[in-house]
Amino acid sequence: MSQQVLGVIAPGRDEPVRVETIVVPDPGPGEAVVAVQACGVCHTDLHYKQGGISDDFPFLLGHEAAGVVEAVGPDVTEVAPGDFVILNWRAVCGRCRACLRGRPWYCFDTHNARQKMTLAGGTSLAGGSGGGRELSPALGIGAFAEKTLVAAGQCTKVDPAVSASVAGLLGCGVMAGIGAALNTGQVSRGDTVAVIGCGGVGDAAVVGARLAGAARIIAVDLDDRKLETARTMGATHTVNSRDHDPVEAIRELTSGFGADVVIEAVGRPETYRQAFYARDLAGTVVLVGVPTPEMKLELPLLDVFGRGGSLKSSWYGDCLPSRDFPMLIDLHQQGRIDLAAFVTEEIGLGDVEKAFARMHEGDVIRSVVRL
Repeated sequence: MSQQVLGVIAPGRDEPVRVETIVVPDPGPGEAVVAVQACGVCHTDLHYKQGGISDDFPFLLGHEAAGVVEAVGPDVTEVAPGDFVILNWRAVCGRCRACLRGRPWYCFDTHNARQKMTLAGGTSLAGGSGGGRELSPALGIGAFAEKTLVAAGQCTKVDPAVSASVAGLLGCGVMAGIGAALNTGQVSRGDTVAVIGCGGVGDAAVVGARLAGAARIIAVDLDDRKLETARTMGATHTVNSRDHDPVEAIRELTSGFGADVVIEAVGRPETYRQAFYARDLAGTVVLVGVPTPEMKLELPLLDVFGRGGSLKSSWYGDCLPSRDFPMLIDLHQQGRIDLAAFVTEEIGLGDVEKAFARMHEGDVIRSVVRL
């Protein structure tokens, strides 16, 4: 039997989000229904609301989530009812050329639930459509809801002793930032690391660099409040790029050479250029900030050639959820990283629109919806 639950939808481009009744079908082959306990409010959800990702409205928002598996469909072996899981948006297939080469974090055929969740009867949207209309779940998850339907491979079992508010953040932003440092940037002991953009992802990159043993971690942002937060996360130096040229400042802090690894957590051409020129010769630039489709980057090709090193993009922190989620939860429980520091506030389903406003104003690292 399908179930009716409450969820937060984005009905149209730049329209306020609202809580509606949605229909969650029973899980089919390879699928699972998860009772969501917590879901972080991520910038990606705002991009969906603004139409910056696609026009497949209405969206069922939310993707940074943790909860308990309620039911599974046929042929599911990864998880069972009662398992506490973090949801991930890159469920690896195990069959594509990346997976078969032993690089599943680059999986080229990640999958989602085949069935669609829908709006319940009686719901009306602009344009006259309503009940029965298919929803587009954000990043294939749609977890601003009491329950959601996902592919079973999107569920990663972790220790249920950890808070759901903390665990869920590994489902996107925190994992993206930590992974950008550990997996993509391969920060090593004694390295100098610069992080440009100190929102939730940038702060997580600071945490990852500190965990890897970086000797110097330089946080760059326009907002002194964010820079102070980055210090609490492990940054050793801060640069307000409104007052100082970040390239010159980073070079001054690295004896004129530049950083070994520069992590760009903004996703803009201007900040990427700063990252490119702020790295040492043969250094590494990691792009983890998400650009919009119209953005273009122009660099002198001779500089790309002459500076050597690596220019990398970080997909979800190049993580493998089955490997990385339990490991990071263990480190949190051991007190070696403080994932709880990313949770600024806990809110209800009806507070998501206000949380977007607070995010835009820079008042929070993460607002987390508790269900």
